[in-house]
Amino acid sequence: MKLFHKKSHTTYNPAEKTPVIKCSICTGEQVAGFQDNATKAFEDIMLIQDASDLAHFREMYDIIGDIKKIY
Repeated sequence: MKLFHKKSHTTYNPAEKTPVIKCSICTGEQVAGFQDNATKAFEDIMLIQDASDLAHFREMYDIIGDIKKIY
């Protein structure tokens, strides 16, 4: 049973949102998504289980460079 499913393609405006990886300190689980620059609210997009998931997230949204981790 999958707990997270890849969401449909959401819009990403770099002026409004920042790509981030939300990490659990306890379990090590990582979720890729976007943090709203104004409210700091996190929008989860997909579970990151390995490097290919992260590469897919980057490709979906044309993300180049480092992605900040939040805890």
